[in-house]
Amino acid sequence: MSGEEPPKSRLAYILLGFFLGEFGVHNFYAGYMVQGLIQLLITVLSCGALAIIAWVWAIIEIITVTKDAQGVTFTS
Repeated sequence: MSGEEPPKSRLAYILLGFFLGEFGVHNFYAGYMVQGLIQLLITVLSCGALAIIAWVWAIIEIITVTKDAQGVTFTS
C-alpha cells in the first residue's frame, strides 16, 4: 500500500458545492479544512443571514478549483 488516497470526484465536489456550499461541505470533501470552517462559521454564526455570501463563494470555487488540498487533480 502506498498510503495515497484515490483522486476525488469533480462531480461530487461540484454537487456538494452547489447544494451545501454555504456550509463549506465541498471544501471539507476536498481537504480544504480552513476554507470549509470559515464558510460554515459565516453561515452558522449569522444564523443564515450571510449564507448567500458563503454560497456565492462556493459557486466561484466549484468553477475555479480543479485540485484537492494535496494537489491531486479531481477525476471527471
